[in-house]
Amino acid sequence: MNNLIPDQSDQELPVDLAKRLGLPFSNDLSLLQRALTHRSYVNEHPESVEDNERLEFLGDAVLDFLVGAYLYNHYPEMAEGDLTRMRSALVHTEQLARFAKKIDLGKALRLGHGEYQANGRKKSPLLCDAFEALIGAIYLSGGINAVIDFVYPMIEEKCVELIDNISIQDPKSQLQEWSQAKGLFIPSYQTKTDTGPDHAKVFEVEVIINGEVLGSGIGRSKQIAAKNAAKAALEKIESEIK
Repeated sequence: MNNLIPDQSDQELPVDLAKRLGLPFSNDLSLLQRALTHRSYVNEHPESVEDNERLEFLGDAVLDFLVGAYLYNHYPEMAEGDLTRMRSALVHTEQLARFAKKIDLGKALRLGHGEYQANGRKKSPLLCDAFEALIGAIYLSGGINAVIDFVYPMIEEKCVELIDNISIQDPKSQLQEWSQAKGLFIPSYQTKTDTGPDHAKVFEVEVIINGEVLGSGIGRSKQIAAKNAAKAALEKIESEIK
């Protein structure tokens, strides 16, 4: 064989990938094959009608929505800024590439010879794009529930890792987890006072669990005051444990 044209016989066939991952493509593998087709392959094979870039566009939108919905529903006390940081951590290029590597997606990609020689099956941007394209194909083939079944276990596992990072989890989320672990009611936050002129108000907020005030905090907004109240409650809980 010409050394300039490497053997790609190690490529996993779409039908085998679908079986291995339990993907909803039993009747029509054309969408899955398109999701696995890099533009470098189409450039060398004119008979291939389309690469995976349009599916990547769709999959990106589906992932953004589903990750946002997952975080909103699973972390009801997490502030918007922390939700945004969590979502960004879950859908950035490197993380999606890790998801792709976790399911060994690279070995099923259809690449041009140059991209194959350049070790394209291990490139993070290429793997990220392919993973998004796969999400788009699953959505078109099996609907939103098929995507949820496929991707939510991966999201859940990564969230557990991220939530252990104190810089991502805010005090309100930590306090809620503690209260739920103890079988208590979800913390409630009540504004005790607000003082000062409209342009420079200072709020004092109390956090209450099972009718007991566990902490109070002040801040230039109710949200900041509530975070400080949760932090005070966590410090009180920690001191009582010691």
